[in-house]
Order: sequence, then C-alpha cells, then structure tokens
Amino acid sequence: MADKIEKDPRSWVSGDDPITDAQASYLKTLSDQAGRPDPTDEALTKAEASELIDEMRRAASLG
Repeated sequence: MADKIEKDPRSWVSGDDPITDAQASYLKTLSDQAGRPDPTDEALTKAEASELIDEMRRAASLG
C-alpha cells in the first residue's frame, strides 16, 4: 500500500484564503477538547487553520 503523502498547507494554492466554516467549527471543538482558547477569534487562513487543527488534534490526543 502506498504511503500517505501530505502537502504542506503553506504551499496550497488556496492556503491564503480565509478559514472555512468547517475548519472553524472543528477548531472550536478541538480547542474545547484540548482545554485551549478558541483560536477562531483571530483571522486565520486555510493553511493556518489546517496547521492548528493538526496541533490541536495532537494536544487532544486525537491524532
């Protein structure tokens, strides 16, 4: 089976676009689970949100 290849969010064509509603909702849930402040109060890009999701998943022991 082929290894999963992940593209760095900072190199995404749409990485500078604003955070999506789905990302914001997931980040809010993850921040609650990780016991961290809601990061969606800040203006985030899709790439920044993706990186925060990865970080929050690790903090919440989900990934």
